[in-house]
Amino acid sequence: MQQVSLGRSDLKVSKMGLGCMGMSDFYGSFNDADSIAVIHHALNRGLNFLDTADMYGVGRNEELIGKAIAGQREKYVIATKFGSVRNQETGAFLGINGKPEYVRAAAEASLKRLGMDVIDLYYQHRVDPKTPIEETVGAMAELVKEGLVRYLGLSEANSANIRRAVAIHPIAALQTEYSLWSRDPEDDTLATCLELGIGFVPYSPLGRGFLTGQIKRIEDFAADDFRRTNPRFVGENFAKNLEVVKKVEELAAQKNCTPGQLALAWLYAQGQTFGMDFVPIPGTRRMAYLDENIAALEVNLTGKDLAALEQVAPKGFALGTRY
Repeated sequence: MQQVSLGRSDLKVSKMGLGCMGMSDFYGSFNDADSIAVIHHALNRGLNFLDTADMYGVGRNEELIGKAIAGQREKYVIATKFGSVRNQETGAFLGINGKPEYVRAAAEASLKRLGMDVIDLYYQHRVDPKTPIEETVGAMAELVKEGLVRYLGLSEANSANIRRAVAIHPIAALQTEYSLWSRDPEDDTLATCLELGIGFVPYSPLGRGFLTGQIKRIEDFAADDFRRTNPRFVGENFAKNLEVVKKVEELAAQKNCTPGQLALAWLYAQGQTFGMDFVPIPGTRRMAYLDENIAALEVNLTGKDLAALEQVAPKGFALGTRY
């Protein structure tokens, strides 16, 4: 698989990454042995960029990745995040913390769970409105100086905060939700990343699975799957959004690919339009879906294809807020 640099940094990663959140949280039941097998299969396919966070499974996901990469750490590029705080016992969300002392404590805890000496890419998961981002990034920069972190990133930060952060330390990557049904970054965030030489890592590039065409009924979700309460998957919103996905399915059939592959191919085409190498991180717990996602790299879209997609799934089509 092709390797690309994240922005103007020296950090090279596979052209597609693997989002590991669902292996430990939010999407119903999971099996660690199966997830580890998927992580190993990803490496065999040339995919070396793994994405996690300390809040996923309240630390469980980092521990899982630590087990999966043991003995071959140097072959993977590991990104993790801090700042979204959860209760260690109940998992309840407690808020955002970007205080300098918390940054260090969170990084040290992540390193221990991952079984690593250094984090390749360390994101602030969400900007803390109560702590100036200069203070947070300043603390992150100290971790770089000490050799505990290689590169810094931000997640879901707006252009103003990105600029404030870059004034303190180079930012290698911005991770933000981006897909056919979540195109907010096009308003100004992508232009800011291009200007400042920041790599763009789209998460949920398949619309939390909706754009794969595999989701037909809300009842298909496990009882503890968070999508049961997500606004885009509820009631009339679900029905209207599904109508658009059916049209995407029709276009995919014409290209002899799956709707998920079409959605990923569209995303890579958008990267070319904006003059950037997007590195999406679709998540999956199944080898077959991992292979399907990787095959999207072979789907080439023409101008006519992109125009057809824009017609059936225009910017802003999705009903319901992202969260």
